[in-house]
Amino acid sequence: MNNEQVLKQLMDRIVGPNQEVAAEASAHVDALTKPPGSLGKLEQLVIRLAGITGKARPCFDRRAVIVMAADHGVVEEGISAFPAEVTPQMVLNFLAGGAAVNVLARHAEANVICVDIGVNADLDHPDLVSRKVRKGTANMAKGAAMSRDEAIQAILAGVEVVSAEVEKGTQLFVTGEMGIGNTTASAAVMCALTGTAPASAVGRGTGVDDAGLQRKAAVVSQALSVNAPNADDALDVLCKVGGLEIAGLTGVILAAAANGCPVVVDGFISTAAALIARQLAPVSTAYMIASHTSHESGHAALLCELGLKPMLDLDMRLGEGTGGVLSLHLIDASCRILSEMATFASAGVSGGAMETDAERADASSASPGSSVQGEVSP
Repeated sequence: MNNEQVLKQLMDRIVGPNQEVAAEASAHVDALTKPPGSLGKLEQLVIRLAGITGKARPCFDRRAVIVMAADHGVVEEGISAFPAEVTPQMVLNFLAGGAAVNVLARHAEANVICVDIGVNADLDHPDLVSRKVRKGTANMAKGAAMSRDEAIQAILAGVEVVSAEVEKGTQLFVTGEMGIGNTTASAAVMCALTGTAPASAVGRGTGVDDAGLQRKAAVVSQALSVNAPNADDALDVLCKVGGLEIAGLTGVILAAAANGCPVVVDGFISTAAALIARQLAPVSTAYMIASHTSHESGHAALLCELGLKPMLDLDMRLGEGTGGVLSLHLIDASCRILSEMATFASAGVSGGAMETDAERADASSASPGSSVQGEVSP
């Protein structure tokens, strides 16, 4: 079996969320001591999480941020305010626990797993997950970023990382990345798959000035012209104008969906990977949780294309998985509301028109302490 067949076999495992469990969670949410819908997106979120996991009271005790790191040959075109040498330096920073995502992950009690999938350097660290496909992509402004087989290898590397974590008991994944030049590749992927004009898709990334922004748009246009990626073939787009970390994150998303785990999508680069995953396996979008709207120009439009509504809007554009980790606090809050909040019946509170005969009967027989303790998950 070749790698493309292995990938197809994985995608065939992805089925939709459990609608019966989602309906059960929805009914329970409506019975809680509050006006229906008054907790807004938190209610919608936990109902989705119930359907994704198949558990009426979802809980995520073990969660992981998968930070995929890779370099990009297109940096030769002067599209970044930072040199390519920053990629391996930041990988070592992740491994030392000193990056923003490490700080926020400690606060959210999430594990950070750093994966070298294509860094243009020889790295050695006991905590580094080495899945290097090649030392960075080629310059997409002059030809294909990588071969089709390399793109699939990188996807399957992401799948392997998730599979290993699932075996350890990880129940939820956050996408993260590091790679100087990767907002340029992500913009090219967005343009190729959605028809967006490069000028609308590119952003300032690491902080390029106005001239740098124009150069970036011109480089994306050139890459699209030189490579002519097929918009109907996500793998063709990925290998011609994508990146190794984008491919790795595509694998993370697909594997999370195949294992019934929610995957929290971070910023622009992660959402470009989500777009690839959606085209490869449309049902995978049901497992994607949008964390925030990045300050990168094309991110909001990319989320809209995927039909994902983000939880946060903090003008962030760091990447690494930072927005994804911040959103874990809202995920935890929504789950605790479902498992700990009292119902009208258990609290002995009149539910007005929403209160059923059964609830009134339950309320009349409820113990005095139930209104204090509320309901807890079994």
